[in-house]
Amino acid sequence: MTRTKRESVHHIAAARAAGLGVPIKILKGLGPGLVTGAADDDPSGIATYSQTGAQFGFSLLWTMVLTYPLMSAIQLVAAQIGRVSGHGLANAMRQVIGARLTTALVGLLLVANTINIGADIAAMGEAGELVTGLSAHALTVLIALVSVAMQLAIPYHRYAPILKWLTLALFAYVALILALRIDWRAVAVGLVVPHVSGSGAALTIVAIFGTTISPYLFFWQCAQEVEEIAQHPGARLLKAAPEEAPAELRRIRFDTLTGMAISNIVAIAIMIGTAATLHVEGVTTIGTAADAARALRPIAGDFAFALFSLGIIGTGLLAVPVLAGSAAYAVGDMRGWRASLESRPRDARGFYTVIVLATMLGIAIDWSPIDPMRALFWSAVINGIAAVPIMVAMMVVARRTAVMGPFLIRPLLAATGWLATLAMAAAAIAMICTA
Repeated sequence: MTRTKRESVHHIAAARAAGLGVPIKILKGLGPGLVTGAADDDPSGIATYSQTGAQFGFSLLWTMVLTYPLMSAIQLVAAQIGRVSGHGLANAMRQVIGARLTTALVGLLLVANTINIGADIAAMGEAGELVTGLSAHALTVLIALVSVAMQLAIPYHRYAPILKWLTLALFAYVALILALRIDWRAVAVGLVVPHVSGSGAALTIVAIFGTTISPYLFFWQCAQEVEEIAQHPGARLLKAAPEEAPAELRRIRFDTLTGMAISNIVAIAIMIGTAATLHVEGVTTIGTAADAARALRPIAGDFAFALFSLGIIGTGLLAVPVLAGSAAYAVGDMRGWRASLESRPRDARGFYTVIVLATMLGIAIDWSPIDPMRALFWSAVINGIAAVPIMVAMMVVARRTAVMGPFLIRPLLAATGWLATLAMAAAAIAMICTA
């Protein structure tokens, strides 16, 4: 090979490496925000979005466009509190609303998360039974035990990438709509034209808000930013290292906006998929995510059924650790325990005890005579009630110099965060009135 050819090959290789470097760098910049957004589309959320598409067709797609800036704003606030202060959300809340109210709200979070875990693993077990023919209850126990074992045995620096890879399960729902015949004009109208009509539309909108903007996501993303500080050599909380702020705040914005966008795109895909199949065929009542998968099979075929079912299992494997972990972070932060997935179980016994208990109680709910969907409804009510004071406390903390130093949230983010808080207050009032 001549020198000229060797130089040409070298330049081509360098160009390719540079080209690959950009997407790799982008992927590396995704972490807590991506996982948080993906965990929002848990099996219980899938049930809500499936019911929306089945009952109302494309007419409520606009709700996901509306929730995107609101959920992004409040998650950005949570992430910045963690990255700037180096403390979890319960610690920051206690400084604003006091220990008693913080304890009460964390208690509500623990109850709601436990119920949600029970509903999610039950849906995963049902979906697994549909695919494999094995016992749903046995699969529920197996899935829960695998989830707990992973959190106990795998340190954070290896566990976080696993959660990131599990987000790929969400794309099953994007693949689903690519396999269906869709009236894209009707989809476009549903996305941009607000429309509220039909029995139960207002309550469904409230359910969508409650499913999309949930307290456990606030605690999880804030805690993950604290974990990120601990896991990166030389990284410090931004109050102590203001020179790191521009790059870190850009990363947080990109990560969070991307994660919430993926969350809402997947929710839209689920609504579109069920609207184009179940709604068109007159199937308008969905109880669980597994019910949606079961109903899809005779209408959309085995491929759509398999995609939907596997999506339930994959998203559940992501969401259950987030639900249990967020409760453990909240309790541990409030009690002053060591609270980190990087810690070994014997060094953070209280933290891991909460994870195990929340998951085991979730199994107990699945095996009990309690109706999981009715329990999930009350979980949504509890979440809706707890979300409002938690969000108020977050917004106050994010503008408090004692906690945030010079890194108070910007006016636009503050305005959007308060708008999200008002929207959740309205949703909570509506939930209480219809409970």
